[in-house]
Amino acid sequence: MVNESLNQEESNDRPVPESEFQADTSYSTQPSVSIHPSVSGHPSVSIHPSVSGHPSVSIDPSVSVHPSSSAHPSTLAQPSGLTHPNELVKEDSVIKVSKRRWAVVLVFSCYSLCNAFQWIQYGSINNIFMNFYGVSAFAIDWLSMCYMLTYIPLLLPVAWMLEKFGLRTIAITGSALNCLGAWVKLGSLEPHLFPVTMVGQVICSVAQVFILGMPSRIASVWFGANEVSTACSMAVFGNQLGIAIGFLVPPVLVPNIKDQEKLAYHISIMFYIIGGVATLLFILVIIVFKEKPKYPPSRAQSLSYALATTDASYLSSIVRLFKNLNFVLLVITYGLNAGAFYALSTLLNRMVIMHFPGQEVNAGRIGLTIVIAGMFGAMISGIWLDKSKTYKETTLVVYIMTLVGMVVYTFTLNLNHLWIVFITAGSLGFFMTGYLPLGFEFAVELTYPESEGVSSGLLNVSAQVFGIIFTISQGQIIDNYGSVPGNIFLCVFLALGSALTAFIKSDLRRQRANKDAPETVNTQTHTHTHTPSNSLQINTILHRKK
Repeated sequence: MVNESLNQEESNDRPVPESEFQADTSYSTQPSVSIHPSVSGHPSVSIHPSVSGHPSVSIDPSVSVHPSSSAHPSTLAQPSGLTHPNELVKEDSVIKVSKRRWAVVLVFSCYSLCNAFQWIQYGSINNIFMNFYGVSAFAIDWLSMCYMLTYIPLLLPVAWMLEKFGLRTIAITGSALNCLGAWVKLGSLEPHLFPVTMVGQVICSVAQVFILGMPSRIASVWFGANEVSTACSMAVFGNQLGIAIGFLVPPVLVPNIKDQEKLAYHISIMFYIIGGVATLLFILVIIVFKEKPKYPPSRAQSLSYALATTDASYLSSIVRLFKNLNFVLLVITYGLNAGAFYALSTLLNRMVIMHFPGQEVNAGRIGLTIVIAGMFGAMISGIWLDKSKTYKETTLVVYIMTLVGMVVYTFTLNLNHLWIVFITAGSLGFFMTGYLPLGFEFAVELTYPESEGVSSGLLNVSAQVFGIIFTISQGQIIDNYGSVPGNIFLCVFLALGSALTAFIKSDLRRQRANKDAPETVNTQTHTHTHTPSNSLQINTILHRKK
């Protein structure tokens, strides 16, 4: 029913292209190479943000586009991998957002929430699971760190699958694995079955690989130019909410009791609830998710459709990303910040119990406070970015405030006043977790028109690597020297990340692609005014896509 109503909304709301979005199909080309007729007339074709009209950059004589009223598009040779001219003229010349976009981002946020809950459900009651399974704290930590470890080798294959098979296939696969992992854990309700719960958690960690790289891709494919940052924040919002619920609910559902049978019963309730929710969300993904909207939501996305090729080199895209110094700096700084958050989340129960024995429930509430505050920070940052487009400045300020928040939290934890810890942890969370969607959107701006899935995936790999390093290192420091030295360890790396962020240049390529004016169309003579700069951009981008 949801699917039918959404489809009906789109089919009944078929827009008529405005004159500035119409493409003239009358062109002639050089004999050696022909250009798709919709490329030069497309409203999104403008000077590519990474290429300027500098005299040192010349136009390849073998590729040119000239207005003409004599040539019919059917007489032109069509490049391989491009859509048929008539299809691009009909659809890609219209810029319109789909009503389904809100349903898509909502369902994604919900199953991302479910997966994030399963990541932290063990760490938030670390001491209880230690007693139930009879294992060390380090073994329970690995139930969290397996999420980080699994992501690293699987990123590139899954990012390739996202490019090859699209959003719908990846969404269905991720939600299916998330559902499977949740039900496998129900087979681990005996103290000697810790390996079974580890298997279920590993399956969920594989599902996470199909989830973490999706927010910026969903935002770009489904949302307009003035909505992408807000949409990305909403998509990340679900993951953060899942972590928040993962801090709050397990201490309530699973009390710290000695009776193993009663403890197994309480654990089973938690596992059954999450299994049922994961199953429902898997069904909703099948119903709601579509590959892409009927019309591109922005000029930048429209240009991506027009220039997309089926044989684009995936590895060459990764090579280009690593040649982008600004993006490389962002990969490092994002990893430092997100890795610190992963370590803090994993070890929070241990730190709080060390200072406030028997306060498992309040430890979960402190974690909840961190994440809820971060969700508000993420939403405010997303709205601010859509209004101001100040990606570099906002990212730097949030990063510095994260460092300040971490320092304050470090030196107030041992004051033995729980209410102070709630306040300082909330302030830290507002900036630390609020930074996460900023990194995704800044990466897309710095790397346009490269795949959002690849850029966000590389950010997440960095986060997982630093997350594992920080979790193991900080855990050892806490066990041997206490929580304050462990938190100072994180402060040092956040200071490094703040310094490196200052060196990132604000090269907002996607914003420039959206702002550049389309070609002027003379409706009386039915010809196009084609400027040298537009020809330069077409030539340059086509060469990059080859």
